[in-house]
Amino acid sequence: MDATIRDATHEDLPALVELLKELSAIEDDFTPDHNRQQKGLALMLDGCRKHRCVKVAEVDGIIVGMCTAQWLISTVEGGAVALVEDMVVAAARRGQGIGGQLMAGIERWALNHNMTRAQLLADRSNSSALEFYDRIGWRPTQLVCLRRNWK
Repeated sequence: MDATIRDATHEDLPALVELLKELSAIEDDFTPDHNRQQKGLALMLDGCRKHRCVKVAEVDGIIVGMCTAQWLISTVEGGAVALVEDMVVAAARRGQGIGGQLMAGIERWALNHNMTRAQLLADRSNSSALEFYDRIGWRPTQLVCLRRNWK
């Protein structure tokens, strides 16, 4: 199925927050929080489009998926890299190629900004997501993600 992949706007916020709620429900490390997700998405949309990207997938005028990415500087790469986050397609639309279209949109953004690589985190128990990333050419690394929350 071909979806329309486009840059998100502030008008899309309600649909994006709902998609993040769906994503948070399948990730063990995160709890849905409407206000925080809305605030974070608004910050992404308010930022410099060179340094932040929010793509949505639309089918028949309805947002059915989203993916975000941010520009980071890698000292190892000696330049910009992309951190991909918040990749989600509505459950009813999964398996239709929409996720691949979203990721291709994010990759075009990264390449257009001369980024040398992209990286993402995925829940290790989300086998369908891991299989999806493998199918589209993403490979695991030996790195382990650590975090420390202050709030």
